[in-house]
Order: sequence, then C-alpha cells, then structure tokens
Amino acid sequence: MKKRTLLAAALSTVVVGGLGLLGVTTAHAAALNPAVAPGGNFNLSVWSLQLPIGSPGSPETISPARLKGANGYSNPAYFWTDKNDGSMTFWAPEKGVTTPNSKYARSELREMNANGSAADWSLAGNHTLSADLRIVSVTKNVAVGQVKLGTGGTSTKPLLELYYRANGDIYLGQQRSPTDGQTLHKLGNVPLGQRWTYVINVSGNKASLTVNGSKTNYTIPSSFNPYKQYFKAGSYNQSSSESTTNGAKVKFYALTVTHN
Repeated sequence: MKKRTLLAAALSTVVVGGLGLLGVTTAHAAALNPAVAPGGNFNLSVWSLQLPIGSPGSPETISPARLKGANGYSNPAYFWTDKNDGSMTFWAPEKGVTTPNSKYARSELREMNANGSAADWSLAGNHTLSADLRIVSVTKNVAVGQVKLGTGGTSTKPLLELYYRANGDIYLGQQRSPTDGQTLHKLGNVPLGQRWTYVINVSGNKASLTVNGSKTNYTIPSSFNPYKQYFKAGSYNQSSSESTTNGAKVKFYALTVTHN
C-alpha cells in the first residue's frame, strides 16, 4: 500500500490529517503550530503550489522541495500560516495571473509524487483526498478540491470539482465527458466561517463525496477510462474582476492524500 499522509495513515476511512485524526464523519485536528511555515504542519513534499502572480498566462509555481518543512515557503499575501490557529491559509483575489485555460486566479496545491514528478494516477485502485477546512471569505464561488484530468487525452478539465458558494451552499461539479460540461449536485450548506470536512474518493469507475459525514456516490463514465488523474486543493476563485481585495480566503486544518 502506498500512503501519503501528514504524519501517518491507517485505513482509507481513518487517516491522520494535520496533527490530529481526520475520519470520514468527523475531523479533530489537534493544535497546529502557528509559528512555522505551512510545511511544518502539513506534508507538502507531495504538493506543488500555484500562485496568482507571475507573468500573464504563466503563474508562479512553488516546488515541493521549497514548500516542505517548518522553514519552507510561505507568502504573506497568498499562502501562509495563520498566527492564531496555525491553519494553512490560501488567498485568491479576483484579479490575478491565471493559466491559459482559465480566467480565474488561484492559490492552489497540485498533487505530486514523492520523487518530485507530477502525480498522474489511473482510475484503477483506491484514491482519497480528505480535508478539514473553513472558508473565511468568498465573493461568489470557490473550488476547494478537485480531481483533475491528467495524461491520456486532450482535455484538461476536472473530473470532479468541489465548490463552496457565498451563501454556504456546497456543490459537486461532475464532468459528463472529457469534452462536455459539468452536472452540479448540491451536497449541503455550511455557514461562512464554519469548519467542515470533505472526503473525495475515486475507485475504478466509482466516486464518492462525503461532506460532514454525509456520503453520496457517483458513476464515472467510461469515456474517462483513457485518462489519468491527480488531486488539487486550495482556493481556486470562481469569479474575476479588476479587484485585488475581493476574492476567496480558505483555511485548511487537515489535508491528506492516500492511494492503495
């Protein structure tokens, strides 16, 4: 079994996140250290970071080697440790540098392998992304977790995308085919500023999304079989304007990836 955790992992239904226990139904993250970089509280050796700065069409990317450890990378404007609660905090304004295929700025982690290469896993197997988080501010809508299409075809769309809206509604966007759009599934409502948990699981052509212990199952169409995938998590703001003060701020208290 190949495992990536913050400290250690048990079964797929119970994993360690942050410095505490994150389960499918509840999350109990112990006190995070507010005096260290995010890499001191989270295993960022299996993530790279994309920021909403850089040159047009080419956002700045921070490698796992720079992110990991208590003295790892942080950015006081876009990616930092909250000095009050130790949370890993992401800020994505409405105006920022974007990728060529998106008009929205993001401060977001992209899954990597332990050897530094880009993660790119097949649907076969069992793949889980678990998080304990809260959204502090959002203009309209923010994506806080994704299963993104990797190699295997021409599409770069997300297979699954988890959204949080300004009114607290949580939606899953499920891609209908590599060339089609998304079907939205409402998963619940969590007031702005309140902590909640999600677990995204992909196993073969089955997917599930668990929000605060409530699980919903989905079928992945066979048109995605040629593709490999990878996880993303953070603040991928879903609105754009000329404002650098409006945007989405997201705080993570636990974040764990497991594959087996």
